[in-house]
Amino acid sequence: MNAPGEPRRWTPTPLIGGAAAVHAGALASLILAPATWPWAAGGVIASHLALTAAGLWPRSALLGHNWTTLPESAGACIAITIDDGPDPDVTPRVLDLLDAHRARATFFCIGERARAYPNIVREIVARGHAVENHSQRHRHDFSLMGPGALRREIDAAQATFEEIVGTRPLFFRAPAGLRNPFLEPVLCALGLQLASWTRRGFDTRTGDASLVSRRLLNGFAARDILLVHDGHAARDANGAPVVLAALDTVLRAAADRGLVTVTLREAIVG
Repeated sequence: MNAPGEPRRWTPTPLIGGAAAVHAGALASLILAPATWPWAAGGVIASHLALTAAGLWPRSALLGHNWTTLPESAGACIAITIDDGPDPDVTPRVLDLLDAHRARATFFCIGERARAYPNIVREIVARGHAVENHSQRHRHDFSLMGPGALRREIDAAQATFEEIVGTRPLFFRAPAGLRNPFLEPVLCALGLQLASWTRRGFDTRTGDASLVSRRLLNGFAARDILLVHDGHAARDANGAPVVLAALDTVLRAAADRGLVTVTLREAIVG
């Protein structure tokens, strides 16, 4: 078994293997029986639609392994994951809140923002949290990129974080969670593991912290991976980032239930 961070062999999922077989069959039918082209085209189109749908479903494992919960070995633990930072206003306040609860979190940072605020990234690690890869530029067309562009984008972020904090990330989260079939082979080559979430609070869109926390706590249980944001954080009526009050409520609920926060890195390394 490969150690965390080491390149691993890519194995196509049944969906990807099936799509490849459909394409091969369509090509063969066009050569051997050209009159069947409508059926061949229909099969190819259907396979593309299935692959697209899988890529638009962030929690799907149809395109490759995807962490939506912590492994069973994590026991009575949960993971707080925080996306889109670092942010010079919000991230330090989130760090103070985590300190107050003696909680650890995983920050999926954007490489360009990390280069703009390297001291905040170093502070994240210094306070006992993990920094992972959320791409270099967080491009809106990320899920449309080919394998070469994906590798350049993700590897650039790997280099950014290694330069700033001295270690390379072990996890990757796609921008908005959207991806395509080319992503998993790139992650395998770079020794990265895809991670999504169990549930999210939509705290970049909702200015009501109580609603955000209710979404995060709906079905709340051990081994959950929860998603909030320090970057692009929505604000409440008083201008406060909703992530602060929502995360405070979640961490209090976790303590009441005897759940311990861990980073994804701690969960994968053991």
